[in-house]
Amino acid sequence: MTRFVLGSASQGRLKVLTQAGINPVVVVSDVDEDALIGSLDPDLPPEAVVAKLANAKALSVAAALPPDLLADCVVLGCDSMLHLDGRLTGKPGSADAARRQWESMAGSVGHLLTGHALLRLSGGVITHTEGDTGSTAIHFGSPSAADLDRYVNTGEPIHVAGAFTLDGLGGWFIDRIDGDPSNVIGVSLPVIRQLLDRAGLSVTDFWTAD
Repeated sequence: MTRFVLGSASQGRLKVLTQAGINPVVVVSDVDEDALIGSLDPDLPPEAVVAKLANAKALSVAAALPPDLLADCVVLGCDSMLHLDGRLTGKPGSADAARRQWESMAGSVGHLLTGHALLRLSGGVITHTEGDTGSTAIHFGSPSAADLDRYVNTGEPIHVAGAFTLDGLGGWFIDRIDGDPSNVIGVSLPVIRQLLDRAGLSVTDFWTAD
């Protein structure tokens, strides 16, 4: 049986997959995102940046798999960043950075980009590689200063791409989105379905995986 491996520690991604019928094996990559971004051409399109990060994560996970998984599995690597005003932003990492991020994006429109890299492994080797980037437009609301302080103080926006969530407390401050909601959470179901199709697999093959 082909196993599905999620190369991410994101609880949001895991929840999207499990609610959609896939119970993946979680193996977290050891990719240094900041170092990798620093090594890339600064003129690289934002869609390509998240795609390269996703691919690096998938390869890192594939290299660390035990023999039973290497025998027959797919590995999914993902990376999400917010593209706003010509700039890519990831996880703020601090309360001050999260607050500054919200002050810059309140009342504006950004695009949440999620790179996806899917590796098909059989007999211990990678036999197929697919990748794509999902993009969803986010129309941000304008929280009051008091609401923003309360939101930042919860800690939620500090460790998520773009300093916001759609499926958590941050959802109160999103006016609307244009596009795939699962992509905003960090893993696009339509993109995964298409990548699996191109790899000769069906998403329904994994609905009963355990």
